Amino acid sequence: MKAIQVAKPGDADCLALVDIEKPTVQAGTVLVKNKYAGVNYIDTYIRSGLYPVSMPTLLGREGSGVIEQVGQGVTGFNVGDRVAFLTVNNSYAEYSVVSTSKLIKLPDDVPFDVGAACLLQGLTALTLVTRSYKVKKGDIVLVHAAAGGTGRILVQLCKHYGATVIGTTSTEEKAEIARQSGADHIILYSKESVPDRVREITGGKMVNVVFDGVGKSTFNGSFDSLARCGYLVSFGNASGKVPPIEINILSRGNIVLQRPMLNDYIATQEEFDDAANTLMSLISEKKVEINICKVFDLANAVDAHKYIEARLSTGKVLIKI
Repeated sequence: MKAIQVAKPGDADCLALVDIEKPTVQAGTVLVKNKYAGVNYIDTYIRSGLYPVSMPTLLGREGSGVIEQVGQGVTGFNVGDRVAFLTVNNSYAEYSVVSTSKLIKLPDDVPFDVGAACLLQGLTALTLVTRSYKVKKGDIVLVHAAAGGTGRILVQLCKHYGATVIGTTSTEEKAEIARQSGADHIILYSKESVPDRVREITGGKMVNVVFDGVGKSTFNGSFDSLARCGYLVSFGNASGKVPPIEINILSRGNIVLQRPMLNDYIATQEEFDDAANTLMSLISEKKVEINICKVFDLANAVDAHKYIEARLSTGKVLIKI
């Protein structure tokens, strides 16, 4: 089969389209003939070496397709089922072997592209607003990169749970996208001081929680935007890794700092099933819209990585298999 492989850490140009052996189904797994693979920042962290893994390696943490073969002991899934899945570094490929512990059948009204686009960012956003900090009616929330893939879902979910949402974007074009997703206020971080504008918008109350997937360049502004006893949920490194901090800064207002990872919120079968089914229901009920902004062919995976690293995405980026 054809797949995208990384032989050693590097920039996007180190991605190579290769021919490798088709994987073999094992007990408790299924073989999926892939339709789409999701492209995520974590793929760039693995490719660059920020998150070290054994190389050579394939890439891709999510996808969708049709089950072609079922392994021993598998129940509840059959050949021909339309599915979406989470996996570890193997969805940029024509076939993936996937554990049933991170596999979900696609509802009839959810197409393959949405299936591949929704799980990683959607489950990340859903667990952030229900488990990292339980967003509730009356909260004031700050969402960085509110026009991005995860940001747009965060905005929609925070509005769904009753919060007032302040979003940050770099341009007016992206600001309009964030507004369409439900953001009540926009801060153009390229032109405005985020804490100063938060203070102005909230009349000095500041925000209950900041969801920050940008990292290094936004961390200090996020911290300074919080109300007393606020939560800073730092969940990504789009601008680089946050430098070490002095823990005593958290005593200024009794701030709670978190660096959550999705996997530990969906570690059990019950947790994954509950979150994935909730997400699919929200999508089917049109409470959450998954925006797909760009689709690249498998042979053009290099361009897909360059696209998201240039911060051009205003939604989900996919690779069509």
